Amino acid sequence: MSRTSPAGPQRRPRPAPRPGRTPVRPPRRPRWAMRAVTTLSVVVLASAGIGHAVMTGLDSDIARVDAFKDMKNRPRAGHGMNVLLVGTDGRDKITEAERRAYKLGGAPCHCTDTIMIVHISEDRERASVVSLPRDSYAELPAHTDRTTGERHHAHPVKLNAAYAEGGPQLTVRTVERMTKVKIDHYLEVDFTSFMKTVDVLGGVEICIAEPMKDRYTGLDLPAGRHEMTGGQALQYVRARHVGGASDLGRMQRQQRFMAALVARATSSGVLLNPMKFRDVTRAVLGSVRADRGFGTDELLDLGRAMRNFSPSSSEFTTVPIGRMGYAVKGIGSTLKWDPEGSEALFRALRDDKPLSGRTGKPTAEPKAPPAVRVPVAPDQIRVQVENGTDTSGLGRRVDTALAAQGFRTTKQPTNAERPGAGRTVVSYDPRWDRSAKSLAAALPGSELRPVKDQGAVLKVTVGSDFKAVQKVRAEHPAQNETPDEKVVRGDETGCS
Repeated sequence: MSRTSPAGPQRRPRPAPRPGRTPVRPPRRPRWAMRAVTTLSVVVLASAGIGHAVMTGLDSDIARVDAFKDMKNRPRAGHGMNVLLVGTDGRDKITEAERRAYKLGGAPCHCTDTIMIVHISEDRERASVVSLPRDSYAELPAHTDRTTGERHHAHPVKLNAAYAEGGPQLTVRTVERMTKVKIDHYLEVDFTSFMKTVDVLGGVEICIAEPMKDRYTGLDLPAGRHEMTGGQALQYVRARHVGGASDLGRMQRQQRFMAALVARATSSGVLLNPMKFRDVTRAVLGSVRADRGFGTDELLDLGRAMRNFSPSSSEFTTVPIGRMGYAVKGIGSTLKWDPEGSEALFRALRDDKPLSGRTGKPTAEPKAPPAVRVPVAPDQIRVQVENGTDTSGLGRRVDTALAAQGFRTTKQPTNAERPGAGRTVVSYDPRWDRSAKSLAAALPGSELRPVKDQGAVLKVTVGSDFKAVQKVRAEHPAQNETPDEKVVRGDETGCS
């Protein structure tokens, strides 16, 4: 087993944020990933027998926010408990050494780009985690802008804009409006909470099948097992330039990491050691903002009910996407949720049912022609097609065939500057080499051609050798096509 080594010096304890402090949002808003994953440890790590004596004072570490003030016309309450986890930047508490070691430069934006719903079943035997992509198409209800004070009518945005315009309350209102799931508690965490929690637990083990490298975060891991410290784990969960998966692939890594975090917490003795539990909880709560109703009593009550919680009790998924690259004037490219798939998913949360059984259909593989397994799902790969031959309409035919297999084509094929290409060529930026391999598998006999700084969009120049598009399928269950197969249990994501 390979073990990564800490990339930075030991961190000194930092004071907790002052309750009630309102962060100032600077104009520039860098897009960082995954601050919310550690908050699940608050929910999971509460063990039976931990008393108020040990927990005394932890409530004072939590900065409070009124996320439900004056909210009306809310969804009907279901069974179980729903927690909205929102991730924020919080880089103002990161040391200079950590900034350099983990490439955390830039000013803190106190914006959000990670949103999850964690549903704890009424019998406290199951946790269901649903990731909501930050670029999801959303319609904000009428509200007052928290920065300018301007009154806004209802209007379309990307989901992460709800926090920027109206803070926690507008975020909760928007999520409830989109999902019809009543949110019971709101939790908001940042970088510092993430790293401190992982380090207090003694690190988290992650297994990867292929090498992963992202120059933007500094992530550079060979295939195999890795025991990650807090800073290294942060690089892993916020990497966006690995393969071609971008945000959707990043969310899958976040879910795998969350499962690994639960596994470490439930197997490391934390749940049986009151003092260790207190240290972990304090590490989390010191960088958390929560609604006024979430406190020590809720942690203890929930913990006593969840004494038998384990990785197999958790399940992870992402809201089904019906249309990638849905363009909205003034907003840009968004992700449109699949109406039927998302309704089935959120109905399962409302009814307190396991996500894997939400459709009521058998999960057996349907009979179909064999597909080639590829490392990246087609719906995560953007493609521009150009016709390199003299055959009229060939570019349109290839674009349509690739789109039918799930590839995110531009639907605007062009003609090559120099027709007469004999062989089909897939041009790609080396950073998206895994996506290029997946696309080339759908075009048998095609040539792979790296082009530095081409960007995330792959280009297919169709040659006279083109015959047909081969059916392909993602090799990992979390990337398969049927909705049920996108639900992954916590014990299916760890190291074997």
